[in-house]
Amino acid sequence: MKNLDLSVIVPTYNENKNIETMIIRVCDALKKHDIKAELIIVDDSSPDGTAQLAEKMANSYPIRVYIRTKREGPGPAILDGIRLAKARIACVMDGDLSHPPEALPAMYELIRSGQALMVIGSRHIKGGATSKWIWYRKFLSWGARALGNLLTPVKDLTSGYFMFDKAILDNAEIDPIGCKVGLELQVKGRHGGKVMEYPITFVERSAGESKMGWRETRQYIEHLLSLSWYKLTHRQ
Repeated sequence: MKNLDLSVIVPTYNENKNIETMIIRVCDALKKHDIKAELIIVDDSSPDGTAQLAEKMANSYPIRVYIRTKREGPGPAILDGIRLAKARIACVMDGDLSHPPEALPAMYELIRSGQALMVIGSRHIKGGATSKWIWYRKFLSWGARALGNLLTPVKDLTSGYFMFDKAILDNAEIDPIGCKVGLELQVKGRHGGKVMEYPITFVERSAGESKMGWRETRQYIEHLLSLSWYKLTHRQ
C-alpha cells in the first residue's frame, strides 16, 4: 500500500450486520474518484465475528484489520487506528452506516486542495440533516452542542465523522476522555483554525444496537471539563 492518499479508520464492535456493506460503499466511493486508500478496521474483539468478516474481505479490498484484546470503546480504538494509518490524510467514521461514505471524496478534496486541515462531517450546517431521530435524541444532541459552544465554533462539534491532515497532531497533547476524538482534535490540534464542515445526512443504524448510554454521557461531560481547563491553561 504505497503512495496512499487516504487512510479510513473504522472502530468496530459487533458490526457483523453492517461491516460488509460499509466496506463496499467506502471502497466504491473512493475508487470512483481515483483516491488510493486503505481501510483500517480496529475491532474490540467482537464476539459476533466482525473482524473475521473484514479479514475475509481483505482478499478483495484494501483492508487492514487490527484486533484489540481489550474492549475499551471507540476512543482508544480510534487512537490506535491513527497510529496505524500510513497516509498523510486520515478519516474516522463509524462502522454502522450512519455516516455516508459517499461524502469521503469531497471531504478529502477540501484537505488535498489546502482549503482545510480538518473537515467535519456535519449534520448542523445547510445541507446537513439527521434521519429518524426522536425528540429526546435531538434534545440530547442540542444539549451536547450547547455545552461545547465555548470550546469550538464548529456547529457539529460532537460529530464522529471527521478527516484531517496528520500534521495537526505535531506536538499536540491528544488524550481524549471517551469517544469524542474529533472534538479533542478541534480544540488541541495544530490546525490554525483551518477547520471546515461538510454537510452530511446522519442515518440512524438499521441493524445492530446503539452503543450510546449514560457512561458515554458522563465521559462527554468529563471531556468538556478537561478541554475547558486545557484552553484556560494554554492561552497564548
